[in-house]
Amino acid sequence: MTAAQHTPSIVESARPQDAETAGHRWIWGSEEDTQRFAQQLADHPALRNAYVTLHGDLGAGKTTLVRHWLRALGVQGRIKSPTYAVVEPHEAPGLSIWHFDFYRFDDPREWEDAGFRDIFASPGLKLAEWPEKAAALTPAADIAIHIEAIDETQRQVSLIAGTPVGRAVIEALKA
Repeated sequence: MTAAQHTPSIVESARPQDAETAGHRWIWGSEEDTQRFAQQLADHPALRNAYVTLHGDLGAGKTTLVRHWLRALGVQGRIKSPTYAVVEPHEAPGLSIWHFDFYRFDDPREWEDAGFRDIFASPGLKLAEWPEKAAALTPAADIAIHIEAIDETQRQVSLIAGTPVGRAVIEALKA
């Protein structure tokens, strides 16, 4: 499957009607649980060319999950949050990865100026924190990961599939 076949046009799109029925929930009791989950995500080949959104309040653990996921994929060196840069590119063996943080994204003209359309049209893994700030510009997410802090260590995590790729990944994770 080419990137063009996998990545839909970048236009505002409604959430799939069956997205709620294609989800699953987990409870993470520690950072080690987050790390194990990240390893499971890294082990799934369908996610090597996917768009995954991360939702949750500040401090919920979105960036922590991404850091563990990137390490599990083999990313070396410092992994920093793209809060100010909006996007941080990473390379893993045989894989391009872009980590977006749209928290400070305000102007849709930035999208074109920064070349984000080209990034989303290319193969590789795209991870986006605060995706609602750019929702009208991004394709439908294969998986939306919602992280909610229960207390200092526990997190309730929900995955919602937005595409057939996402549904297949969630089914594999539930097994």
